[in-house]
Amino acid sequence: MGVRHHSPACAGLVRRTIRELRPAYVLVEGPADMNDRIGELLLGHELPIAVFGHYRGTERVATSWTPLCAYSPEWVALTEGRTAGAEVRFIDLPAWHRAFTDRPDGAANRYADAETRYSRATERLRARYRVDTVDALWDRLFEIADPDGLRDRLDAYFALVRGDTEADDGDRAREQYMASWVRAAVAHAGSRPVLVVTGGFHQPALRALTAAPGTSPGAEPAAWPPVPVPPDGAAGGSFLVPYSFRQMDAFAGYQSGMPSPGYYQHLWDEGPDAAAKTLHRTVVERLRARRLPASTAALISAHTLTEGLAALRGHPRPARVDVLDGLAAALITDDLDQPLPWNTDGPLRPGAHPAVVETVVACTGDRTGRLHPDTPLPPLVHHVTAEEIRLGLDGDRTLDLDLTNPRGLERSRFLHQLRVLGIPGHTRLTGPDHGADPRDRETWEPCPRTGRDAALTEAGAYGARPDEAATALLARRLRDTGTAADAGTTAALLFDAVLCGAGTLSRDLLDGLAHRIRTTADPGPLGRALAVVLGLWRHDRVFGTARDPLFGTVLDHAVDRIFHLVEGLHGGPPGVDVSRLRALTAVRDALLHAAPALTLTTPETAAATAARIARDRHAPADLRGAALGLCRALGALAEPAGEAEAFAVAADPAVLGDWLAGLLALAREEILRPAPKGEQSLLATLDGVVTTMTDDVFLHALPALRQAFAFFPPRERERVAQLLLDRRNLHGSARTLLRTTADPLLLARAAALEEHTGLLLDRHALGAPR
Repeated sequence: MGVRHHSPACAGLVRRTIRELRPAYVLVEGPADMNDRIGELLLGHELPIAVFGHYRGTERVATSWTPLCAYSPEWVALTEGRTAGAEVRFIDLPAWHRAFTDRPDGAANRYADAETRYSRATERLRARYRVDTVDALWDRLFEIADPDGLRDRLDAYFALVRGDTEADDGDRAREQYMASWVRAAVAHAGSRPVLVVTGGFHQPALRALTAAPGTSPGAEPAAWPPVPVPPDGAAGGSFLVPYSFRQMDAFAGYQSGMPSPGYYQHLWDEGPDAAAKTLHRTVVERLRARRLPASTAALISAHTLTEGLAALRGHPRPARVDVLDGLAAALITDDLDQPLPWNTDGPLRPGAHPAVVETVVACTGDRTGRLHPDTPLPPLVHHVTAEEIRLGLDGDRTLDLDLTNPRGLERSRFLHQLRVLGIPGHTRLTGPDHGADPRDRETWEPCPRTGRDAALTEAGAYGARPDEAATALLARRLRDTGTAADAGTTAALLFDAVLCGAGTLSRDLLDGLAHRIRTTADPGPLGRALAVVLGLWRHDRVFGTARDPLFGTVLDHAVDRIFHLVEGLHGGPPGVDVSRLRALTAVRDALLHAAPALTLTTPETAAATAARIARDRHAPADLRGAALGLCRALGALAEPAGEAEAFAVAADPAVLGDWLAGLLALAREEILRPAPKGEQSLLATLDGVVTTMTDDVFLHALPALRQAFAFFPPRERERVAQLLLDRRNLHGSARTLLRTTADPLLLARAAALEEHTGLLLDRHALGAPR
């Protein structure tokens, strides 16, 4: 029997078929390595749940989920088969097998239907039945159709779509393996029937593969196929994890083939008519709870429109799209910026109408599964629980950790290991950051632990201890990035490894980072890497990496590479390249704080290079300003790039904001210092340039100026305001210049009125010169 995963219609057909046939064997598409633990699967869990499969070897790491809910045909086959006295077996390859993992998507979900691969057939059917999506087509043909003849229609549908598609190597390997189970079961069953429940895509192939001689009832019993085991040196297996409707929803990105699991649960429990009414009521309740318009008249209108749409479309009873379109028509009176999500393929996109969002959430449902207390768990779960108790981290309180204290550092590393593994429980608020000044304290606050059991089980694929698992996961991320990773990405992994205490991995990451520094052609990622390594080189008391020679070598090469990339840089898009400015900021910090580690680029050679860039008229404006700022920060402003030339560049309104952004990014403190006696400060010069601008020129330069002054924190902005007051011999609070009590919209209307009045006076030759 071919089925669509998570289809109530198929689940109902499986249930009826088992009760009528009373088969000897019920074979289900699922991981064969779970056959010895089917009793564990049927302990009495609260659905939905999933079988989590994992594999970890020297060359690859793979994970996969096999989700099951109450209306999954596979789940019904397991439970009804056991009730009917049948032998129940999974017959597919384990999730870690290369038939899954060698695919481009890694087969993270076993039950991701192959509909994208047989789109030609479904496109013809959608055109024939005038529906927008495969889901709407499926509902029309099967979910709301008369159950009589359902199996014949399913067979015709799957024969059509499979006949239009060529299976890949992974599909063929799986089908050969499943067929061997079918042949063995038929031989063992004697004269009794065997029911095979598999994804519809595989059904035609399995029928062909099992139609060969030797599969007839009464044949010599064949040996049951062996279950593949991981090769030597690799670890693999399966565990049960709680799952949720949100994880199963196609609108959230799940590739199950069936969206709206909450709606289909009602369809399974109550039927189409009751499911439509329940969805109407749930959507209105959600909208009212959020104080969004949802009147009783709108609810009545939604009911009427749903019934009318079902009749107009020839549906014997309301389909999901009838209900959703009826709700949208009744509740939404605005123009929509994007198509309704149930009329397109893909997840819900940002910016959707609030009524659409609440409708989708109501269709998803909030059900979350729960495992039976007797369910076996991986060793990591027990180890994390014991470590939390030992380290005093099992409570719900904010943690203030002293990283200079051995116990505080141990607790920090444990929390970072859980963070890297994605296990909820605590969120870090403050602590050492990439390239920041050394901080020896961390603050963590408790956060909701929703999904913690599932996250712990899934993290158990990487190791039995949190330090081992975190190291393995970071190593996997490094391998996954491959040679395409930039220096910034590698540096972020390095910082996480140091925070987790993964010393050996840190050395491997440093080696990889040194290579990527030599090959990276973008200053931005290099700047991120430099900031990270500089912070680690300086964090003496915390991580023990201060003055480490290997870190120093990486610093040296990163500074030299950034200068190599920015000197002679011409052209490019207009505007400010913030990542490039951050890279030069990291260079400045390295020159000021790590000069002993730098041999390729000393502060003296850096100042000379920056001076050349500052006077290069063909260099981008923000880079020229940053180069001048670097000279000032190093205290070595070269004469060729002196004040006069800097002022000349700043006087051009077209580049003033960009140039100033570069300058302020690297030399805020130097800019605010008083000028030597008898000289004019740069701030005074800039004030003169801005005040002489016409309105049009000023408005043209204003966005870039605002971006430039955003580099000043509030306290320093107040200092700028005070300097401007002093320059005008005015008394008052500088803070009042940073904010206004007037309504900004009122000020905008006043400015527009002034402009309109001026134009009107000019038209009649009554205006004064402006």
